[in-house]
Amino acid sequence: MRKTTFLLTTALCAAALQAQAQDMSCKGKLSTLNVIGQGMPAVTALDSYLPEFNEKWDTEVKVTMLGENERRAKARLDASTGAGAYQVLYIDEANLAEYVDAGWVYPLADVVPENYEIGDFRTDLSNVATVDGVLYFAPFVGGGDVMMYRKDLLEDAGIDTPTTLDEMVAAIKALDEADNGAHGWSARGQRGSGMNVWRWTPFFRAMGGEWLDGDMPAFNSDAGVEATDLYIDLMKSAPPGVATFNWSDSVEAFRGGQVAILIESDVFGPWMEDPAKSSVVGKVGYAPPPDPLPSAGWAHGWAVSKTGAADDCTKAIAGDFVGWATSKEMEQRRLEAGIASDIGRTSTLQSDAYKALVPAEYIEALLATGDKTNLLIMKSPVWPEIGDNLGLTLEELFAGTRDDVRGALDEAAFFAEDSLMQLK
Repeated sequence: MRKTTFLLTTALCAAALQAQAQDMSCKGKLSTLNVIGQGMPAVTALDSYLPEFNEKWDTEVKVTMLGENERRAKARLDASTGAGAYQVLYIDEANLAEYVDAGWVYPLADVVPENYEIGDFRTDLSNVATVDGVLYFAPFVGGGDVMMYRKDLLEDAGIDTPTTLDEMVAAIKALDEADNGAHGWSARGQRGSGMNVWRWTPFFRAMGGEWLDGDMPAFNSDAGVEATDLYIDLMKSAPPGVATFNWSDSVEAFRGGQVAILIESDVFGPWMEDPAKSSVVGKVGYAPPPDPLPSAGWAHGWAVSKTGAADDCTKAIAGDFVGWATSKEMEQRRLEAGIASDIGRTSTLQSDAYKALVPAEYIEALLATGDKTNLLIMKSPVWPEIGDNLGLTLEELFAGTRDDVRGALDEAAFFAEDSLMQLK
């Protein structure tokens, strides 16, 4: 049965590549298609299928793989300088407002052929990838947050699944002190608007924090100080080096059995159930972030660069790549390979193949988190520079090189005020 399903999926993909209603007169007109990528499974899984696309257009797709912070910087530099070295850019919710405001990317519907059904992208991800009702990138990964916890360790300690922030803090400290071989907690400490700021922000918003008071930055408020103090306190229950952890460090620490409780993006839930890489398979529970913590909505995906794809043929091939790489058929191929972490389409979530790969408890947590999920970062074209500077400040506080929380946040807010002045 599995072989039959695989052959059917392969046939569908081949048919989709050949049965385009688009003009193929551009075949052979673009020698190289340059794409910025990040090491998510949806990106790395493309490697074995790129020859299909290359043959279709008589081109060579070159994916430049970069880390998250480097990827953001590289894409922004290429677009802002007009260099146009890359035709397909990897962007996310943190920099979408900047890209749209500057006119660096095409609306998705203008470049992706209709047969790829961009209306099938998950609503929560599409909302994040949309500005003023226009979808600008094809989201292949994203969602909200879930709390992942070691069911066995909580049971051994007689601790119920936390449903409030206070309960979670108490559980983290108790589990960290228990003789169980695990630290109580982990989180992102490394600087960056999409690193430590991303994980700190739900705490900030839970304390009642708002980014702006009128047109002035307000994250140096009492809520900002309270959120930072709590984050620093929880780091005492985390593995050594957490002050500079990125998301990968925290995820690997958890699935390596070193951490009892972790709040992370829901996409990482299936990673915990991978027997080839996880030592905690079958031991993990999933739940929404405990109240009043909100869930940080996010999405990553590909967009077509206006500077990199300025002529009609380049635009057509780049748009076809984005549609092909994020298509229903490609997601089914990943499920056939056992990859359940990067799901951008509603049809995939509803498929039997997806349900067979993840625990029912995870799907329940995913659905329950939806009502708590929103875009929590500042919605501004200058957010990347404000967020990155705030991230530097937070890392200094987390690492202990600074200890005046209020003073440090005041400095970051002063920097943000200058950045916001650019919009006037």
